[in-house]
Amino acid sequence: MTQKETLISIAERTGFSISTISRVLNGKAQKYRISEQTVRKIKEFAQKCNYTPNLTAQSLRTKRTNTVGLLVPSIDNPFFANIANVIIHEARLHDYTVILIDSMENEKEESEGLNSLLSRNIDGVIVVPCSNTPEQLEEVAQHTPIVLIDRYFPESSLPYVSTDNFQGSYNATRMLLDYGHRNIRCIQGPSASITSSERVRGYREALHDFGLDDRAVVSGSDFSIQNGYIEAKLALAEPEPPTAIFALSNTILLGTMKAAEEAGLRIPDDLSVISFDNYTYLDFLSPAITRVNQPIEEMGILAIKMLLQMIRDNRANHSQILLPPTITVRDSVRAPRKTTAE
Repeated sequence: MTQKETLISIAERTGFSISTISRVLNGKAQKYRISEQTVRKIKEFAQKCNYTPNLTAQSLRTKRTNTVGLLVPSIDNPFFANIANVIIHEARLHDYTVILIDSMENEKEESEGLNSLLSRNIDGVIVVPCSNTPEQLEEVAQHTPIVLIDRYFPESSLPYVSTDNFQGSYNATRMLLDYGHRNIRCIQGPSASITSSERVRGYREALHDFGLDDRAVVSGSDFSIQNGYIEAKLALAEPEPPTAIFALSNTILLGTMKAAEEAGLRIPDDLSVISFDNYTYLDFLSPAITRVNQPIEEMGILAIKMLLQMIRDNRANHSQILLPPTITVRDSVRAPRKTTAE
């Protein structure tokens, strides 16, 4: 069929009214008590002629596009890819389409990406912010629902869902301390990121509770494999190299492991490592990696549900949720070897 079908042409061909056809194709047949036989006939014909609704006209009537935006700072990072996967899947369950934009951990790209989404009349947006301040997001939130995920601004009223990064980092560092490690290097992501700064705070607090404030050493600048590799290379070349490294992301961990291998060190015999972030592939590394497990699925589901509720109710939501992390214990941590001086 070469001619594009419309509600009018389908009505002419099937004999049903335009309003009946519209209600069936918009999923409102049950509300208007349209018979199953009628629903079946209309859907079969619409499918046969490859009918697609006029979304522009539909959005003008409903004032909604059934589209939400998702801004992430690095889609090649498995953590953000997993978050995107959960959000896209959950949005589809509610008949919403997600437009994904990668801000590439760049504030200018984030701003332009946000403006691009708004120009498409999205109904709302979920953001993993990379900017240092919330001003633009707060301005947008005055007319378009926004929910932050993973990263957030502590002094802002913008709603968010994140992991309790402080507690996860504190628990991981405490585990290393309980094993007897006292020279623990922390390799961080961008210092402006709340997730990174909270993890560093948890690391420092755990050392403080052991009376080891002066032993805290933090280095690094982003959540990348290269950052993990370079910082671990430098740390392991020091006169007194660390006996344990706490990598504040899975990507930092991969660079750390490469540096350890090149230094001829075996994990955990010569060096213990813990990662922040949980992925199945970490069980297939040699050795399997002990890590802080973030509830990614719960974060994504909560974020999309909060956003859709704001869209549906047409009112702001200031919920700010921190989910508790857990530690997945595997084989990458062991007590440090005794030195001859000891």
